[in-house]
Amino acid sequence: MPEIEIFTDGACSGNPGAGGWGAILRCGAVEKELSGGEKETTNNRMELTAVIEALLALKKECCITLYTDSRYVMDGVTSWLPNWKKNGWRTTNKKSQVKNIDLWQKLDELLPRHQIKWVWVKGHNGHPENERVDTLARNQAKSFSGINTPDF
Repeated sequence: MPEIEIFTDGACSGNPGAGGWGAILRCGAVEKELSGGEKETTNNRMELTAVIEALLALKKECCITLYTDSRYVMDGVTSWLPNWKKNGWRTTNKKSQVKNIDLWQKLDELLPRHQIKWVWVKGHNGHPENERVDTLARNQAKSFSGINTPDF
């Protein structure tokens, strides 16, 4: 089974606002960068979308180490997801529907295809790949905001 490293990040200009996501997939010395965005979204949706798009890019079952700076995504997958499913996609109080349910359900569909080890990294802390995916995400958010500001 191929061993893959995936690095993901999401960004939003305003929350909600124009957003972007970025991902790096690495297998040995080979890397692939992915990115995209939306005109009106939230940071959490972009964080989830980065992971989903990275997993969708894989053509076969892989052993993955997935790096994210999003506690929302990591805790959602590693802690909250089983109870959400058991509660009919409702939060712990069983009164509120899980936010971003469409993305959580898509991610839940993709997870069993792979063996995934989740690693949280502190964002904006000099981690080289996290900085790269942050740049990819921010550039996409800018392109969807209609504001073209240079990075100086």
